[in-house]
Parts: sequence; C-alpha cells; structure tokens
Amino acid sequence: MDKRKVTGILGETAAALFLQENGVSILEKNFRSRFGEIDLIGYDGESYLVIEVKTRVWRSSGSAAEAVDYHKQVKICRTFDYYRMKKRLNDFTPVRFDVVNVDQGFSCTWIKNAFEYLER
Repeated sequence: MDKRKVTGILGETAAALFLQENGVSILEKNFRSRFGEIDLIGYDGESYLVIEVKTRVWRSSGSAAEAVDYHKQVKICRTFDYYRMKKRLNDFTPVRFDVVNVDQGFSCTWIKNAFEYLER
C-alpha cells in the first residue's frame, strides 16, 4: 500500500474518532456507488452528515475546502442520492455536507455546511 493511501486511511480514522467525540454517530465509512465515494456518513441526532475527509501532510497542498471543488461536490451529492434511495430515506430527510481537514499531527478542523446540495 502506498504512503498516500495509508495517510488517507489514518486521516479518516482520526476524523471518525474526532466526530464521535463531538456527538456524531458514524453510520458508514467509505460508502461507494457507481457515482463516487463518501468518506463518512454520520448522524448527529438532527441531520445526516455527509463528510469528506481531507488529510493534508503539507500546507502547500492547499486547504481542505479548496480540494472539494464543484465536480467533487456533484459526485458526493449523487452518491448520497444513491445512499438515500438504498436506505429508503425520503427527500425531506435533513442532510448536511461537511468537510473535516486533518493536518499532519492528525488534529481535525470541522467545516460544517461546507457546501450545499447540488443538482446536476
């Protein structure tokens, strides 16, 4: 396994633990469909949380929010549509799209409402 893959797995694990410490129940990890992948799907008692995890070893890589561009957001939304259908959630189920930035020391920054649902 290459170094980037290992770093990503460690970052997602750190993010999941961080979110659980902050009251989020993790429902899915690495949920995949033909549309794409969602790193984490959680629930905070009010809303489903669709969470993209960005692990940054170097600051020169840019911010987590910058890494989740329009095309990535569309893929995440399409994948959540599939999840919603598979779990038989209705269209009015509250959902929030968040990003968790994990830095080189595995400290997490949670960006709530990082982007809105995008239809394509």
